[in-house]
Amino acid sequence: MTTTAHLLADAPAQLLPARELMAFTLATHIILVPLGVALPFITLVMHHRGLRSGDPVALLLARRWSAVMAVQFAIGIVTGTVLSFEFGLLWPGMMGRWGDVFGLGFGIEAWAFFLEAILIAIYLYGWRRLKPWTHFWLGVPMPLAALMGAFGIIAANSWMNTPRGFTLDASGRPVDISVQQAVFTPMFGPQYWHFVVAMFLTAGYVVAGVYAVGWLRGRRDRYHRLGFTVPFTLATVLTPVQFLLGDNITRKIFHEQPVKFAAAELVWETGTHVPEYMFGRLQEDGSVKGGLKIPQLDSILAGFSPDTRVTGLASVPADERPTATQATIAHWAFDIMATIGSVLILLALWYAWCWWKRRDLPQSRWFFRCAAVAGAASLVTVECGWITTEVGRQPWIVYQNMRVAEAVTPTPASSLWIMFGLVVVVYVLIFGAFLGVLLTMRTRWRLADEDSARARDGAPEADTPYGPRRPAPAGAPGARPGPGSTR
Repeated sequence: MTTTAHLLADAPAQLLPARELMAFTLATHIILVPLGVALPFITLVMHHRGLRSGDPVALLLARRWSAVMAVQFAIGIVTGTVLSFEFGLLWPGMMGRWGDVFGLGFGIEAWAFFLEAILIAIYLYGWRRLKPWTHFWLGVPMPLAALMGAFGIIAANSWMNTPRGFTLDASGRPVDISVQQAVFTPMFGPQYWHFVVAMFLTAGYVVAGVYAVGWLRGRRDRYHRLGFTVPFTLATVLTPVQFLLGDNITRKIFHEQPVKFAAAELVWETGTHVPEYMFGRLQEDGSVKGGLKIPQLDSILAGFSPDTRVTGLASVPADERPTATQATIAHWAFDIMATIGSVLILLALWYAWCWWKRRDLPQSRWFFRCAAVAGAASLVTVECGWITTEVGRQPWIVYQNMRVAEAVTPTPASSLWIMFGLVVVVYVLIFGAFLGVLLTMRTRWRLADEDSARARDGAPEADTPYGPRRPAPAGAPGARPGPGSTR
């Protein structure tokens, strides 16, 4: 029997469905997180531009983005609540023993969540009802609340990666808890800023990608140009920053979680002059099959010298490290994330070069094709980042303190598989409704723009967020009857 098969045979039957359910709900929820964290800021940037320059197109974009922000937040309420319940339902061993140590992070996230809900409601209500600048300043706390929510979640996750702020009594339970040390662990800073910049960068590419598609379809008006330029510029500025932050967090993992680093880089034996493998698959005997081998590069990347000593997976017992399959998954996720990040840097440089030379957007359709794909590619990197973080930590749910198998629920595996199936069905319906609402909003806005263009000889929509409402054309859906109408 192979080592992997032996470890799986010793695992509780309910471990696999519990992990699959948690992975599915986290992977689907995280699709919404970039817009939840960064769209309030991007919207306010456009809002400020519109107020400062008296630009009705910018104000129109800000108002429409705020509507998308509200719909996304509503869906995030559902998926985020499911995740919160799953921590207690699927992993009672962890929450029961360690909740007092790291639970503050979840409390911070909950408070931020409710605060953001109130702020979004006020911001949406403020269109047409508040003075323009008063409305803008009431929206400024929205990004701060989003960042506070990210603070709570990353504080909890970074503690799971580098647990601090406690001592263990004779029975193995945590005592003498220090909240400050539990929150500000060695991984917190690198992980928080890497996560936040990833959210802003991804949201910028996602929003810009929508208008890049419109540009490719011939919609070359100022509405699409502005809708593309503002979020794409933000993403362009942050892309090289994120590359440096990614290098920093990888080096921090090398020092704080050497076994996870070994899994992500497919390092089997501890030593110096360690090669770097691009993709490839780790075998049970420690060999790597396939992929591109670059001599000495892994040691150079880890410590800026080929003499850097890198810890290998074989340095710890088999039940204290990821399996060969888990290491391969973490490695592929890491390499995909790094590859996409490198391509995005090239796209950002292309954009920056054209803007520096001509103060204009690139003219190539290939640029806009790449920009349209960049949003989806950025979401893939976000997914890969979490896969690297969670799979690379295996078999620990609390690094070097509690295994995943020790934390799992005693609920029968059959019940968990049924729950998994029900959650998949519900999520398909939820995300289908989300997509349907967005498409309906897009269609309605496009019809409104076409009506406005006909009414004003191609000018942008005149029904600005702070101006008087323009009466809908007679016979249009939702049009109100005029004076003297018998309707």
